[in-house]
Parts: sequence; structure tokens; C-alpha cells
Amino acid sequence: MSNILIISSDVARANNLSTILTFLGESCTSVLFASAVETLKEKLDIKSVLIDAVSHELASDISEKFPQHPFVLVGNYQAFEPQTNIVGAINEPITYPELTQMLHRCQEYKRSRPNTKTSVSNKTRLFRSLVGKSEQIQGVRHLIEQVAPTEANVLILGESGTGKEVIARNVHFLSNRTDSIFIPVNCGAIPGELLESELFGHEKGAFTGAVGSRKGRFELAEGGTLFLDEIGDMPLQMQVKLLRVLQERTYERVGGTKPIKCNVRVIAATHRDLETMIADGQFREDLYYRLNVFPIDSPALRERKEDIPLLLQELLSRLELDHSQVKFTENALTSLMEHNWAGNVRELSNLVERLMILYPNQLIDLSDLPSKYKHLDVAAYEPDYPEELLEREAINAMFGGVDNEDDANDDTRLDNTLSTELPAQGLNLKEYISELEVNLITQALEHQDWVVARAAETLGMRRTTLVEKMRKYSISKD
Repeated sequence: MSNILIISSDVARANNLSTILTFLGESCTSVLFASAVETLKEKLDIKSVLIDAVSHELASDISEKFPQHPFVLVGNYQAFEPQTNIVGAINEPITYPELTQMLHRCQEYKRSRPNTKTSVSNKTRLFRSLVGKSEQIQGVRHLIEQVAPTEANVLILGESGTGKEVIARNVHFLSNRTDSIFIPVNCGAIPGELLESELFGHEKGAFTGAVGSRKGRFELAEGGTLFLDEIGDMPLQMQVKLLRVLQERTYERVGGTKPIKCNVRVIAATHRDLETMIADGQFREDLYYRLNVFPIDSPALRERKEDIPLLLQELLSRLELDHSQVKFTENALTSLMEHNWAGNVRELSNLVERLMILYPNQLIDLSDLPSKYKHLDVAAYEPDYPEELLEREAINAMFGGVDNEDDANDDTRLDNTLSTELPAQGLNLKEYISELEVNLITQALEHQDWVVARAAETLGMRRTTLVEKMRKYSISKD
């Protein structure tokens, strides 16, 4: 199914456009001017039309016949004046930012049409890759490669959401324990009184509710890697017992007396400042140095903004939404790179998932981003629709059928002044539509106390469009 139609009698130009669009992952079809009209009549799934600007008059004539489709002029044109469904123009040589911006305008033209709705469902997967080309992330990769083959304990430091568990999994994957299990434990999510049993296991009857013996995380991770996340939240009494395990490589279950040998690599992580906690007496200094054999700092996203385009690409490939994808214009990417990212990669992942739900298979521009992510002063593009198309949509909405009893009652507001039955003697359709339009506009204004903005919302049109129609029909409160 071809979603972009190229209309051009210049074979070289058409082939060039096809190559660029295919590289962008878009499907396209090329036709000559002579067969353009017939092709547009047959194809119903067209997202945009790229038309050769060699003849501006011919391009305008074709676009006027198909107001439901957005057109973009391509080529060496003398001057361009935006008009209705010709949403923009691209001069040669064609650049990626200009092309994606025009494709986004076409997308907006389609999406913002009256009575257009979309439905969406979603399914996601977790982000598990360490990507980027910045100096900071390359340094992290180098440290991982250096420490992974050893048995040294690793302490990963960094803000929440920077991907500390991703680093830990990469250390495990590149280590000699890669064929064994990787077990993560969030020390901050387990109550202190239960943490010992969770880590070391317990024997039957060790405490109330211990109806049977149970293996702990150390025992389950035997031969593999145990990742202790948020180690800074571990209670002091547990820090002592963890230190003993790291020193002696043995432990006992809660309520047990038999020592169990431990062959587990420990990787710890925290977002807290452990040295400050040591000074405040909240973290044991000896445990800190036992864990901090090989520290790795996980950089904040704001410190490696040049990685955001690559991160977006990776996130999009791993977040599935019925096989739908989104793409970003140059303005959207620039704005995202200017954001502070307090939540780091986790915040970026959540944003991508949200955008995939809102705009499946679409181009994301600056105007589509939530307000907190807009850091550029660029005016949003507002499609301008031909009056013929707006009138057609209004008539379809009014005479498309009554959905429920409430709608039927609403029809009485017309006071039966206009009939949908064609009189035997015929009528002047243009005058009839004008009279109908004046009637409905007047009613909307009266119901909204002549507040134009609210009346325009009631009629499903922009305020500027309603103002133009009021001027056209000389409608005023007086």
C-alpha cells in the first residue's frame, strides 16, 4: 500500500524523491501529470501528495479537485503562496529537515480534518540496552568491558532513571557468569525486618509464619550475579551481615546454624551520596570500601544530550504498539535535547510510550510534544481548509443520520425552517446551503451569548473561520 503519491513528469526528480522516501521508511508511488487525477480518484489511503512545481497552475488545478488530500510543491519554483490544501513547498536540493517538516504538515492536515477520529491499543516491552555515542557513555562501556571478566565487586552510582540496572546486566552478560542467573533485589522496596530472610533465606519455624524452609536470594543466585539496587536504603544491622558475607563468603539462613558457602558476584547501586551518609553515621565505611572496589558513574541524560536521538531510535524499536512507530521532526528532536530530564532515560522512555499511544505511525513535531518539553519558539502549523470541504463536512454531519433520541430532540432547534425533502419544483442548492449555514451560525451565537470562540467550538470550526463566515453573511449581534 503506497501512502505517498509523487506527481511529476521529470523521471529523475521522481526517482530521487522515491529514493529519499524509501530511505525514510515511507511507501510511495510515482505517476505522470496525465494520470494524476485518475490515480487520486482510485487511491483512498494517500497520506500526502508531492507534486512537481514545474507548472504551478496545473498543480493548483489538481489540488483543488481533491481538497481531502494535502499537497506539497517540489522543485525550483519562483514564488510560493500557501493556499488551502497546498500546505508547503520544498526547493531543491531536498533536505531531511524540510522534507520531514512538510510530511508533518500533511499529517496534520489529515489528522485535524473535521470529524476525524483515531483508535489505538498498546503493548510495551522494557528498555534493556545501553546506547549512545557521547564521551560519557563510551567511558561507561569501556569500564564495563574492563571489569566484567574479573570477579571484582562493582558499585554503580547515579541518579534515578539513568539505567543503573542496565549497566549491571551488561556487566553480568560480559562476565564469565553469563550462563548463570542474574537476580536483582531492590533493598529499598523490602521492609528492614524482612530483608535478612529475603537475602539469606530461613528455616522452618525461624519466626511466626515460617511454615517451611525457604532459599534466599544469595542461595538462588549461586554461581551467578546478585544485583543489590538502592543499597543506600539498607538498614545498618543488615549492612553488618552483608559485610560478613562479602568478607568470609559464607552465610546462614535465619534460624539456621549450618554455614552455606557463597559463590556470588555482588553488584550494588544507589542514587544516594554514600560518603555523606558515612559522615552522618547512616552507612558503614567498611562496607562502602568493600563494595566500592570498582565504581561506575552512570551519567545523567542532561549530561549526554547528544545521545537522545540514538536513545529514541532504540526505544522506538523496543516499544511495540501493534507494530506502529513514530518519527520526530528536526524541531522536535532539538526541543527534546534542550530538556533537563530530571527523570533521565526512564522519563524519556515514558514520553516515547505516551507519544506512540497518542500518535501511532505519525511524525511528531514540536507542537505534538507536551508543554513541558517545548523549548523552542516556533509557531505551530494550522491547516487552512477549502470552504468547499468545510461545507461538505458540515452537511455530512447534519444529514448523516440521527444516532440517538437526544440527537433527534436537538433537531427541533432548527424549528423546521429548513426541510431535507427536495421540493417538486426544485431549489437553488447554493442559496439553500447559505440559508442553512446562516441559521445554524446564528443559533450557535445566540446559545453562547454571542461569544464567538464558544460558538465556534459548538460548530466544530476554528474561531477565525467563524469570523470569516460572519463577515461573509453580515451576521452581527446588532
